[in-house]
Amino acid sequence: MDSTRITGPVARHPDLEPSWLTVLGDAFGQPYMRDLRLFLQSEKRTHTVYPPGRDIFNAFWFAPFDRVKVVILGQDPYHGPDQAHGLSFSVRPGVAIPPSLRNIFTELNRDLGVSLPTHGCLQHWAEQGVLMLNSVLTVRANSPQSHANQGWEQFTDRVITELNRRRDGLIFALWGAPAQRKASYVERGRHTVLVAPHPSPLSAYRGFIGCGHFSQINQQLSAQGLTPIDWSLPPRTPGEHLRGQL
Repeated sequence: MDSTRITGPVARHPDLEPSWLTVLGDAFGQPYMRDLRLFLQSEKRTHTVYPPGRDIFNAFWFAPFDRVKVVILGQDPYHGPDQAHGLSFSVRPGVAIPPSLRNIFTELNRDLGVSLPTHGCLQHWAEQGVLMLNSVLTVRANSPQSHANQGWEQFTDRVITELNRRRDGLIFALWGAPAQRKASYVERGRHTVLVAPHPSPLSAYRGFIGCGHFSQINQQLSAQGLTPIDWSLPPRTPGEHLRGQL
């Protein structure tokens, strides 16, 4: 992990997209974020942490606050080498598609007939206003949920709270139990909440496959006079630039 950036995501002036910084800036001075900074510094001294520090807040850079139309919320980042890059469920071009993402593509194909993509980079979704967020934004290598209950949940609670309070007509797709706990921060009269099991192989066939969330999202957007999401993924190459890529 880039040693010059470990403090960035939880310091007083984080590398956060300006519109989000306006909304969330005061959170970075809260005690839980100071504790989180110390935790991440300690983790970095003895373990590999994903995603790299420069990528932790990529979801916010690709989907500025006023452009968010949809929130897809997962659990925590991928914990294998070169996978996580700050967008939930997404991997960089050239990286093998993980099982959870394969199940997402399977449901997308079943629901809307979208051809199975050849790569797993979901940047195209994010650029259309889909906030690809996890409940926890970092993880220790090879140790899923290792950064749970260290402060990230409070931060992402704040993210959902601000979206709920300041925006109208958003669509929240909450996949898995940690994501579904965020439902209490959303006013269902003002926003749409869709829930499903996590798309991991352990739970995808207990209700994620068949949930129909992709078509429901587009139906809701169309009903509001908004452009539906193009869920297809254009071809990408391993060397193609992503924000924060060295």
